[in-house]
Amino acid sequence: MAGIAQIAEQIGNQVSGCDDNAYPPMSTRLADAGIQVKRGYNPDYLDEDIDLVVIGNVLSRGNPLIESILDRGLAYTSGSQWLHDHVLTHRKVIAIAGTHGKTTTASMVAWILSECNMDPGYLIGGQPGNFMKTAELGASEWFVIEADEYDSAFFDKRSKFVHYHPHVAVLNNLEFDHGDIFDDIKDIKKQFHHFLRIVPPNGIVVANQDDHNIPDLLDMGCWSRVEFTSLRQHQTDWHAKALTCDHSQFDVYNKQRKAGHVSWQCIGEHNLRNALSAIAASHATGVAIDKASAALEEFIPAKRRLECINKTETLCLYEDFAHHPTAIRVTLEALRSKHPNSSVTAIIDPSSNTMSCGMHGNALGRSLKDADQAIFYAPRELGWNPDALETSTPIITCQTREQVLEALQLNLADNSVIICMGNRSFDDIPAWLGQHLKP
Repeated sequence: MAGIAQIAEQIGNQVSGCDDNAYPPMSTRLADAGIQVKRGYNPDYLDEDIDLVVIGNVLSRGNPLIESILDRGLAYTSGSQWLHDHVLTHRKVIAIAGTHGKTTTASMVAWILSECNMDPGYLIGGQPGNFMKTAELGASEWFVIEADEYDSAFFDKRSKFVHYHPHVAVLNNLEFDHGDIFDDIKDIKKQFHHFLRIVPPNGIVVANQDDHNIPDLLDMGCWSRVEFTSLRQHQTDWHAKALTCDHSQFDVYNKQRKAGHVSWQCIGEHNLRNALSAIAASHATGVAIDKASAALEEFIPAKRRLECINKTETLCLYEDFAHHPTAIRVTLEALRSKHPNSSVTAIIDPSSNTMSCGMHGNALGRSLKDADQAIFYAPRELGWNPDALETSTPIITCQTREQVLEALQLNLADNSVIICMGNRSFDDIPAWLGQHLKP
């Protein structure tokens, strides 16, 4: 929604908004764009000269602002529908979909096209490291968008990405998530298939061949050319071979021919997968593989994507957006490969809708295998007990950030890595720890 607000302002609208809790980096970007954000959902915010209300999917019936909009008969739409109607109908869309890696892969594609002087538009659900803005209208025919499977609005329960009509669709991976709106993996596949249905016959689907759910999805019907990416299969359209344990260097193969090399600052197999998808998607626009590879050498990850926010001789403090067992697992694997001799502590904020309900079960426990200890930050009562997870990793549950700091200080080693993982504000714990930890 913050990105949509920025684009709406760029095309000449006077934009304001409200949110229950606006926090960095998005609140900072909106302030920089001159867009006022008021706190809460007061109906008095709806002044008489409003032409259109764009409603995000966090709001539902019973919210005082929503009830006032309906009572007054104001014109309203969803963010994804507004974007389609006012921007995307005139563009060729590259839509990055999947349970994980959307922000990172979309940032990579936008950066590659920008480095190749293609001036793309983009809308990214995070703060890209290579751009000052989270969204830009751009001047070319190409528009890169993070394609979320979450629902569009209280009045439109379809996934947001069905509004985007992509020319290039990227399927990074597919797992069960968002248990507040999806019943099971079959329910999610149905929405992803709606997404595939609107890719034109001259469009391209870039699909991760290593994901066990994506072949099932494609078997439901696909009417566009599919290009497969894989780290396991050499005889495929796109393959990447890691040259270092932390995946900070790799070669790119197209049709079994070496076509590019990347040496970059990112780590982890998951980021290598994201990069391979980004190169394939960029190639669909006409970008040469070696040019895309060269651009990635200057790629800076988005904020809160395995971001090192504090580093001393004895301590590295990272923050990541991970809030799903798979994302937590691959993030910890990446850190273990980067810091093989360090003591790794995972601090997890289980406040996502799915995790707070305990829907991930013992998959969450198994995801902690590369951590030496895990701290769950739960200031509000959970519907489940983190201490009951089946895992060999010691677990501590804390209700305040002071308790988190105390637990860390008790076990802080001379060579420590701390990773804070969660998808919300985290009560500013990562930055607060950076100020208060005494290695």
